[in-house]
Amino acid sequence: MAESTWCRIFGLAIDALCPTRGRKSIIMTLNVASKVPKEDRVRAQTDPEINRQFDRKLEQRLRFYAVQDKQTISERLAELDREWDIERMLEANAASLSLLGIILGVGSSRKWFVVPAIVGGFLLQHAIQGWCPPIPVLRKLGARTRLEIEQERYALKLLRGDFERLERKEGRVDVSGLVSELHLDAV
Repeated sequence: MAESTWCRIFGLAIDALCPTRGRKSIIMTLNVASKVPKEDRVRAQTDPEINRQFDRKLEQRLRFYAVQDKQTISERLAELDREWDIERMLEANAASLSLLGIILGVGSSRKWFVVPAIVGGFLLQHAIQGWCPPIPVLRKLGARTRLEIEQERYALKLLRGDFERLERKEGRVDVSGLVSELHLDAV
């Protein structure tokens, strides 16, 4: 697949990998804020300044990894595989607080049963609106959305050269090569 096509993924333009752009310097532009998909409701509900901080940190990391070897990039990809997104953090915290409230309600005072009810209300609010009171706190603590993590993952895969093997036929990606690359034909 042509490098310029992959360079436009997620609003990234990496000139060092895009010979069609004609520059040799590494220039990265992130235009994530204007391209927030509807699925990323947490990002849409987050303070724009916090989103800009996440974008700046992503750009700094990509600038760093743009000059690193494949092994270093692979290690970062492994770190991303272990990173918890904000949804997972919210679910784990809600489950922990609910369980604690039930245990304290049974063992101490029935008043503790209000904790699981409140936590359940927060989860319902998050499911409906994409926002609940813990979200701003978790975002300020650095919790990223799944999309933000995936943006970094695919940009790093681009830097590592993972997409160079995809072939083009008549201006389109050869899907048979993609299928074999993803091992979908083994099913």
